Amino acid sequence: MRLTTMTDYALRLLMYLAHQPGRLCTIAEVAQAYGISQAHLMKITHQLGLAGFVETVRGKGGGMRLAAAPAAINLGAVVRAVEPDFALVECFGAENRCSLTTYCRLAGVLGGALSSFLAHLDRHTLSDLVPDAPAAAAAMTLNRTPRAGAARAAGTANRPMTRN
Repeated sequence: MRLTTMTDYALRLLMYLAHQPGRLCTIAEVAQAYGISQAHLMKITHQLGLAGFVETVRGKGGGMRLAAAPAAINLGAVVRAVEPDFALVECFGAENRCSLTTYCRLAGVLGGALSSFLAHLDRHTLSDLVPDAPAAAAAMTLNRTPRAGAARAAGTANRPMTRN
């Protein structure tokens, strides 16, 4: 199983906001810090706002912040809100045309694995992803340099923010 880039970015955005308690952050600021698209972040911010994880303030001096304390933001709930599809195999989807469906046990095994994955996420909150503030703030300052396009193409844009 692989989560979409949208889910990855949503978790990064929430982590960033958790490091900035009490202040509004802008999409441009977060995009620059992580070297990711502002357009993607706009969509993600909107979706996280609709789900109640992020509060947005429009206008001059506006931005976004967490709508709840990091300890109150459940990772399983975030992933369920952002991830568009958990159809690991064809038979999980609405348009199942698999000829094995009537006697295959694969769906049960994979369904159990998916349930275990989500149950594990349900045991964690955003606060589990956010290291102590002083060290994190220093790391975030170092990461504000935009990455080169080649680094993104090589897949390094999906690494966690705590890399060196």
